[in-house]
Amino acid sequence: MSSMPVGRFEPDTRGGGSSATIGKAVKIVGQIFSREDLYVDGDLEGTVEALEHKLTIGPNGTVHAGIKAREVVALGTIQGNVEAAEKIEIRKDAKLVGDIKTARIVIEDGAYFKGSIDIIKPEPARVPMPKAQPAPAPPPAPPVAHAPAVAGAPEAKR
Repeated sequence: MSSMPVGRFEPDTRGGGSSATIGKAVKIVGQIFSREDLYVDGDLEGTVEALEHKLTIGPNGTVHAGIKAREVVALGTIQGNVEAAEKIEIRKDAKLVGDIKTARIVIEDGAYFKGSIDIIKPEPARVPMPKAQPAPAPPPAPPVAHAPAVAGAPEAKR
């Protein structure tokens, strides 16, 4: 029988995308700026930015940091504010204490969450707008013709 725990999470490396892993024996204090998906299973203290990528906090991960990422998946512990442009998932054994700002959120049964949630609309894909051409000036109105006054004609009664 295998000693591997049931439901063990492995970093998703499908699709040829690159990802970085911080192992459970690693502790980092400082700022992290990632240009690839990041899997944290160790201790992290400071700030984490992976604005266009997915940040996964593994089951052994403990993060005391402000987080900004495209997507955040919590399987371990996060203490700090989390901002995810697309989605945050707090899995069943995870613990998150802090305020959340995201477009979509999943909190599984059994997860612990304490803080506020601010649901934001995802920003639409930016499509360059064509430059507005100034509207042409309307043609001048034709002059209104008045009937010539006839001498000796009685005026209309009002």
